[in-house]
Amino acid sequence: LLLVGQAPGDREPKLGRPFAWTAGRTLFKWFHEATGWSEEEVRDRVYFAAVCRCFPGKKPGGGDRVPSPDEIENCAGWLEREFALLRPALVLPVGKLAIARFLPPAALNDVIGRRFAVTWRGHTADCIPLPHPSGASSWPRTEPGRTLLGEALRLIAAHPAMRTGG
Repeated sequence: LLLVGQAPGDREPKLGRPFAWTAGRTLFKWFHEATGWSEEEVRDRVYFAAVCRCFPGKKPGGGDRVPSPDEIENCAGWLEREFALLRPALVLPVGKLAIARFLPPAALNDVIGRRFAVTWRGHTADCIPLPHPSGASSWPRTEPGRTLLGEALRLIAAHPAMRTGG
């Protein structure tokens, strides 16, 4: 199981683990609702990776800055090597930036709640995108996002990799 996020926030390096703050609480709540797994069980069973390895900094008006194309390209080798080494059965890209690494550009309404077979860097895996669990986006809390998120979580819970550890 490979979960791919955008980039660490400013607190993750200090705490030494991905999704360690607000977005993490939401993400682990989703996993618990879908699988019954605790945060510790998710961290034990899912490999966490990121499109960009370093915190990109804050936007001038506040909030985390989206990594630039150059920053993404500079970090691309990390994700490619992790993917090649792990050869996951299931990839869970979280948020638009991570989803765009595996699927063609599309609206969240068109990709969340669906399972895709993807071949990335020569390895085929199932891909079930998730919206970003940040409080900055209301998409997962409003319709159709809430329903589509529920469908995505059902697909994840039913995937064979969830029983075998990916």
